[in-house]
Amino acid sequence: MEHSPPPFFNRGPAPVVRVTFFAIVSIFLMVTDARFRYMEPLRQAISTVVYPVQRTALAPVEAGGRIGDYFQSIADLQEENEQLRAGKLKDAQDLLTLEALRAENTQLRGLLEARQRAKSEAIFAEIMYAGRDPFSRTVIIDKGTTQGVVRGQPVIDTGGVIGQVTRVQPLVSEVTLVTHKDHSVPVQVVRNGLRAVAFGLGDAESMELRFLPLNAAVEPGDEIVTSGIDGLYPPGLPVGKVGRVDRESTQTFAKVLVTPAGGTGQYRQVLVLRPVGEAPPAPPVMEEPPPKKEPAKVKRQKLRQGQG
Repeated sequence: MEHSPPPFFNRGPAPVVRVTFFAIVSIFLMVTDARFRYMEPLRQAISTVVYPVQRTALAPVEAGGRIGDYFQSIADLQEENEQLRAGKLKDAQDLLTLEALRAENTQLRGLLEARQRAKSEAIFAEIMYAGRDPFSRTVIIDKGTTQGVVRGQPVIDTGGVIGQVTRVQPLVSEVTLVTHKDHSVPVQVVRNGLRAVAFGLGDAESMELRFLPLNAAVEPGDEIVTSGIDGLYPPGLPVGKVGRVDRESTQTFAKVLVTPAGGTGQYRQVLVLRPVGEAPPAPPVMEEPPPKKEPAKVKRQKLRQGQG
């Protein structure tokens, strides 16, 4: 038994005819719209109605893009900050190196000027390290007997006298600083020529002029230089400046404190000077003559007087 479709689906033209008709209509509408643009108001109205739907559909995509851009910008900023920090550290290191080189060059120029002022042969040396005993106030330099250093040579820097060579080895030498306890330097006050002896006090910042009377012509601010009477230090080398003078009536001598002119705990480059000459020998000690023997006759008379 054959079944036939309901009469509803058999009504109207054939599908091919309908497709052809609508295609022709579409082409006609497109051509006329392209020439006369009579559909423009309709498109604008439809675009206005559909715009909220488009924005709503695009909102997740735009939000995802903004979030991605945010995190990407954070990553870029972090990378840029790291690069800037690394560059800043490098610049700081270069700046510190430049400052150190500038300070070293300044000191070297000062050493050349000090060498010319000293008018004596000098050996350039560099301080390697300080003595093991922190209370000894000694340093080790990189020159020894191989370079011509001998015991007793004075050592100066750009400021003035810093010490004296006290122990010499083939490649290194030990320098006792002027601030070493009981280390002495013959000095002279520039203002009035008063001679004295400066002793170290064992610290890094002070010396003392000892055995000066209470009425000694020494005032704070007076410059102290080497007198040269010991035959080791050339005369006129800066030693320090008077910082304080205490005159107490209960004391026999005045207490005069001196601030060293040389950088006893600062610089690394120094000059080892040749001694100006050998110190004169000490005068011989005068011995007391032996007592004279009394004659026997005088002794007998004293004995008789004692018995009587």
